[in-house]
Amino acid sequence: MTAKITVYEKPTCTTCRNLATLFRENGIDHDKVNYFIEPFTEEKLQQLIKKTGLRPIDILRKGEAGVKERGLTAETSDAEVLKAMVRDPSIIQRPIVEVGDQAVLARPIEKALELLNRNSK
Repeated sequence: MTAKITVYEKPTCTTCRNLATLFRENGIDHDKVNYFIEPFTEEKLQQLIKKTGLRPIDILRKGEAGVKERGLTAETSDAEVLKAMVRDPSIIQRPIVEVGDQAVLARPIEKALELLNRNSK
């Protein structure tokens, strides 16, 4: 595979650590972006979510207090959800794996392998 693999993660997230282990065990080289240290801009996050084929509301950690406090629902505009995600990255579901012009919310982590398999053909 020649396309660069980027994983947007929070290093303390169990699912993110499990994905890193899966990649390591399979010899998959990838870049990591801790989006708490290197925050998303609205534009970058919008482009990334568009690559997943999902809406911003689909990438929310709906159980997080920040989501409930802001009253974010399926009826909330995509722009408003994006703004909230950039302000409070803890409400973003993770990890997100990006390969070229495609991305996937890697929950379960095997979705990342499916994305890599699609891109290796």
